[in-house]
Amino acid sequence: MATGERIRFFRTLRGMTQKYLGLLLGFPESSADVRLAQYESEDRTPKAELTGQMAEALDVSPKAIAVPDIDTMDGLMHTLFALEDRKLLRITNADGLICLRAEIFDGGIHAADLEQRLRAWQEQSARLSAGEITKEAYDRWRYHYPDFDDTRIHAAVPPEAPAKRKRGRKPKPKA
Repeated sequence: MATGERIRFFRTLRGMTQKYLGLLLGFPESSADVRLAQYESEDRTPKAELTGQMAEALDVSPKAIAVPDIDTMDGLMHTLFALEDRKLLRITNADGLICLRAEIFDGGIHAADLEQRLRAWQEQSARLSAGEITKEAYDRWRYHYPDFDDTRIHAAVPPEAPAKRKRGRKPKPKA
C-alpha cells in the first residue's frame, strides 16, 4: 500500500476531512485540502518531518504511513498490518501456532486475486517438497513471478532452464 493510500486510510479511519488534517498540519486554510489531496494521490511525497507530523495528528507511528522497508522487522510488521487493514490477511492461532491467513472469503476482487496467487505459490512449494521440481526451478518461479506462473492464471509457463555449459564449448550432438 502506497504512502498516499495509508494517509487516506488513517485520515478516514479517524473521521477527518482533508481540510481538517491539513489545518492540523499548519497548511493555510485556502489550500489545506488541496495539499492533502496531493499527498493522497501521490502527486507529492511528504518529507520525513511532515510524515511524522501526520502520524502524530493521526495517532499512528510514522512507520504506519511511510512505505515500509520489508528488510526490517518493523517495516515487515507494518506491511502485514497494511494487508490486515485491506482485509487481505488475518493473524490467527492454529493448534498453538501463530498463523497468517489470507482473507480469501470476503468476496472482494482483491481477495479472489490473492487466493489465486497464493494457491499458485502453494502449488509450487508443494511440488518442491514432493521433489517434483528443484530448488533452482522453485526459485526461478518465485523470482520471476508472475512471468513463470505455470498455473497459467497470470502468465506463461517458464522455459526449461538452459543446461549449463563451459564457456567457448559447443554442446556435443546427441546420437
